[in-house]
Amino acid sequence: MKIVDEKDFEKEISSGVVLVDFFASWCGPCRAMGAILEQMDGTIEGVKIFKVDVDESGDLARKFGIMSIPTLIIFKDGQLKEKHIGLWQKDDCQAAIEKYL
Repeated sequence: MKIVDEKDFEKEISSGVVLVDFFASWCGPCRAMGAILEQMDGTIEGVKIFKVDVDESGDLARKFGIMSIPTLIIFKDGQLKEKHIGLWQKDDCQAAIEKYL
């Protein structure tokens, strides 16, 4: 799964439905969430999923008020639509994404 930093972030979220996973490599729940997202990646047509490492992209994490990880944010055409903090079950995550398709 692609990891995006500050320089590519705006371009990546600018069109369509995008799920962004704010994570850190040392975070156990983040690794569990990553495994769920790996299963989902490419299974929902028209949705991009990518990750932002909060340790590498601290300014981006601050911009979106990331205080706990994992935090998942759904964007549609560059607009923040939904924010979820903590581990998200696959079915609930998919249902949230599909609302914006």
